[in-house]
Amino acid sequence: MFAKHGFHKVAEKVKLGRFIIDRLNASSDIETYSMPERMRMSFEELGPTFVKLGQLLATRPDLVPEAYINEFEKLHDRVQPLPFSVIEGVLKDEFGEMLYKTFSSIAPEPLGSASIAQVHKARLSTGEEVVIKVQRPGIIQTINDDLNVLYLLSDLLETYVPESRPFNPQAIVQEYFKTLELETDFIVEANNIRRFKENFKDDATIKIPRVHLDLSTERVLIMEALPGVPLSAEPTMREGIDSHEVIKRALGAYLQMVFEDGLFHGDLHAGNFFILPDNHIGLIDFGVVGRLNKRTQATIANMLLALSTEDYERLAFEYVDLAPFSDQVNVDLFAKELRELIAPYYGLTLKNVNLGKLLLRSSGIAARHHIKVPTELMMFFKSIISIEGIGRKLHKDFDFLQYSLAFAGDLAKTQLGPARVMDEMSQIARESRSFLNALPRQLNFYFRKINSPDHSFRLKVAELTDLKKSIEVSFNLLFLGVIISSLILSSAYISVHPTENHIAGIPTMSFIGFGLAMGIGFIAFINYIKKS
Repeated sequence: MFAKHGFHKVAEKVKLGRFIIDRLNASSDIETYSMPERMRMSFEELGPTFVKLGQLLATRPDLVPEAYINEFEKLHDRVQPLPFSVIEGVLKDEFGEMLYKTFSSIAPEPLGSASIAQVHKARLSTGEEVVIKVQRPGIIQTINDDLNVLYLLSDLLETYVPESRPFNPQAIVQEYFKTLELETDFIVEANNIRRFKENFKDDATIKIPRVHLDLSTERVLIMEALPGVPLSAEPTMREGIDSHEVIKRALGAYLQMVFEDGLFHGDLHAGNFFILPDNHIGLIDFGVVGRLNKRTQATIANMLLALSTEDYERLAFEYVDLAPFSDQVNVDLFAKELRELIAPYYGLTLKNVNLGKLLLRSSGIAARHHIKVPTELMMFFKSIISIEGIGRKLHKDFDFLQYSLAFAGDLAKTQLGPARVMDEMSQIARESRSFLNALPRQLNFYFRKINSPDHSFRLKVAELTDLKKSIEVSFNLLFLGVIISSLILSSAYISVHPTENHIAGIPTMSFIGFGLAMGIGFIAFINYIKKS
């Protein structure tokens, strides 16, 4: 969908960024703005792609300093609604003459407007109330141009700013690219909704809208309208609900996604959370989802259990075990810093502390200890912040950690249960059989290799590389020294014998010899400085 590494309109966007920076630097009240504030303002000026990038960076304290995190959290999609004539044009492009045969009516006033899409209520020709999510025209090209700039800037950063390399700017942009590519393809979102609906088919208290896959396209998503009000609505519209029951169901649904399904809503804020009759709940907007494998699910459960018992060493080891291997980790020091971060908040309720932000800050500590936190774990931490936001709106004293421990404990028991043990033993047996089947063939190949007359063992030790380089430089210098010495001695010998041709009072051959010696010596010195 996006033309990765293209450079269409890159110059124009770079000029725009330069203009914003120059304008901010020339401002009469420049002293009132900190660098993080200026960065946020620049992102707002640069448009929706950069706003979304800032929102992503706001959830990555392992990559971005806290001052920038606080500013990026202020970024919101402030997008004016498009006229209905523009939305209608997109719908006509997708449905053609069948548009008003498929829909009996489409409300011109939008239900919501964001940087990527706009939502309208409609009625199918069958009489069913639906919601239409329509992609903004030209948004793909806008995002494509912006991503080209980001790829270019990340490449320049890694090439010319060595201090940025530990943060891997190109990997950040690549992760962002994948997220946007999925978020702007409504067929992917439709399939996400279908999977969530299947996961909650046996729970009547959780409502996932039905998607009309036969009517949906990459740019238009058609789904049933939920008969309720979003949590973001005025409090007067939510009167009469049992807030404790609603939050219990919401957290129960969320923790089922995390611990049982391995597929969770990645953007579950109040606007995507609906309160339905009988204290039932509905969920919408599945463009951003997180996926967890069994190992990550177990790690999250163990992290929550470690937090509940203040076992910071165990929490540190969970980070280490899940991240790619690094021999630079001091687990004791890492655990000490985790304790210093979390211990002061231990025992406080949701009213007093934001667990999601604490976990995100712990990932920043992990990054300082050379632990690369997986993206899916970061998304889980971010989703906790959203869940806690919902909790504050419904029940200020609800304790997310204590409630989630029941699910974490059940998962731990499941891991030790007979069914799980038998499943793991079966997997070990399958892998062992494959290994034993391949072993004779691999041994035969190995013995044929070492008995080959052309075979030689190769030993590569990382520490020997610098020694090899030093020896090469030394021999090169020695070789050049011999040549320079020979030139100087031969030139001196020639100079004491009478000759007819002179330059500056020195025999010509001696002058040339001395000149070559000086030239070679200068070149050798420059090369030595460069290699050093």
